Amino acid sequence: MSQNADYFSRLQAVVNSNAVFYNVDGIDMTSKSFNSKFNDKDLRKPLRTYKIKKKDVRTTDPKLEVKHYIYDKSEVLEDDLNINLIYYVLENQDKVSVVSFAYTKTRDTAFERQFINDFLDNDIPDNTFVSSSTDSIEFAGRKIKLGGNCQWMNVRNMQCPYYGQMNWSIHQTIEDAKQSLEHQLLSTKYKKGGKVVSETNVPVLFERKDTMAKVVIYDFTGVNSLLVGMSGGKTLTIYYIAEEIRGNNISCVLSFWNNDYINKSGLPALIEEVLTLK
Repeated sequence: MSQNADYFSRLQAVVNSNAVFYNVDGIDMTSKSFNSKFNDKDLRKPLRTYKIKKKDVRTTDPKLEVKHYIYDKSEVLEDDLNINLIYYVLENQDKVSVVSFAYTKTRDTAFERQFINDFLDNDIPDNTFVSSSTDSIEFAGRKIKLGGNCQWMNVRNMQCPYYGQMNWSIHQTIEDAKQSLEHQLLSTKYKKGGKVVSETNVPVLFERKDTMAKVVIYDFTGVNSLLVGMSGGKTLTIYYIAEEIRGNNISCVLSFWNNDYINKSGLPALIEEVLTLK
């Protein structure tokens, strides 16, 4: 086992078809293997899958002991927000594996290398993997039962049509959780389409703990997009919360459309499971 694997306790993963999705510390990772040899000809299919082109710059990490290429397709959304999109193309025994990283904080090459080595050595513990079924979720140390109407959008990202959506991550520190939350807020603000019509801080109970949430309402009236088309809604209300819950430093984003089924609490059923308005 790796020497610096304290992140295992915060890591969650789910297998979906032939890919694996992971989340920890606000970082989303994926891994996928291909029946290819590590040569320029056989790498065409894996690279094409990730829209990596021949002209894209590739580098290597001298501290990784396997044959590999690294493609950095990061982008700057605004002066105060970068999106890191990093792809590792790896020789993995007699196959090729691609491991991707997506996150908004400062790039952490040491963590990337750590995760790559743990992945290649099969050191990622079995208990980090959760079922792909959606009848329940493990939320910061508590199991929440759900109806059969929900679906995973990503690891720790659950959507229940007309009952709300929430995504969350477990962090090493509360400061990292707060930074991740701020970056998620900025990412949403900088996306094309929609406009912020209100942004306020409100007191709430989050997992029965007094805390503050930032509430942002986005107006999508007149916007043609897949997101709006699927929901049929016009405004999206989003709660951003960073808090320590049962020893877990958690960043959580909870959202619902104006045409979701809103209960007397002022919230849809999924959001009600963890949040209470005051």
